[in-house]
Amino acid sequence: MLSIEKYQEEFVAYLKKYSTLKEPKNLYEPIQYILSLGGKRLRPVLTLMTAEIFNSDYKKALDAALSIEVFHNFSLVHDDIMDDAPLRRGQETVHEKWDINTGILSGDAMLIMAYQLFENYNAGTFQSLAKLFSKTAIEVCEGQQYDVDFETRNDVTVPEYLKMIEYKTAVLVGAAMKMGAIVANASNVDQNNIYEFGRNLGIAFQLQDDFLDAFGDPETFGKQVGGDIIENKKTYLYLKALEFSNEEDQLKLKDLFNTIPNDSDSKIGIVKQIFNASGASAMTQEEIKNYTNKAFLVLESLDISEEKKALLRDFGHGLMNRNV
Repeated sequence: MLSIEKYQEEFVAYLKKYSTLKEPKNLYEPIQYILSLGGKRLRPVLTLMTAEIFNSDYKKALDAALSIEVFHNFSLVHDDIMDDAPLRRGQETVHEKWDINTGILSGDAMLIMAYQLFENYNAGTFQSLAKLFSKTAIEVCEGQQYDVDFETRNDVTVPEYLKMIEYKTAVLVGAAMKMGAIVANASNVDQNNIYEFGRNLGIAFQLQDDFLDAFGDPETFGKQVGGDIIENKKTYLYLKALEFSNEEDQLKLKDLFNTIPNDSDSKIGIVKQIFNASGASAMTQEEIKNYTNKAFLVLESLDISEEKKALLRDFGHGLMNRNV
């Protein structure tokens, strides 16, 4: 088994070979740009790591890992257009650097490229990967639509929110790990269990992302801090604050999340104050721990060594304690 850093290095080296500039330049340059912006490379690393956990050479999983990363970045390009986001990983978003039409078309090409990478596997593996990928891709789209719908709804519940982040984020983490297991020819039981590990870890990851969106350091977070508040997104923080705030703060919170004021900084400051005063901040951090622990419980069912289970636990703890 390699270290997380080594998996990242190996994947980035493979990615650089893949993302060479082709013609037409205006289609492929934005793709090369978004893929080169860095990021945590969480999902492809999980694919490579999982392949080795189930006793395969990680190099056999590089194309599956690359597919996950290309698809993830495709979704970011389109999400940024929908959110009118100015920054991604601290740099201009594709539609800001070029234009909206370029972002749409280059994103479309990335989705197709993600599928093409499965062609490098034998027929049985190709079918399993493509079937999982299609299921996951449509769930990600459903999650994105729930996210958009929630912006204009005032009756979003915690279970609805958790379902939304499961589809929008967690299923892709689960799929990344299951793809590594598929490439390694792991048993169906182990494939499904590693998916559940990834899915629970993905929910914890998104809850942490939501927390950092409000309380992260702009220098390390890489996105606009307070973006979810500006966009009136009904995150776990918001829902818990609404549930446990006093009546005055509840009314203030509802009013703020039904308007787009000229002074965004003031709105962000007031909302964060309510998040803290209501206990929503602490409750969100507790829920991050809960889902991380759910993921760890699944590890007991995996037919792998204790050493490999410890590696997965270390990875989970690292995600839970991140600040980017």
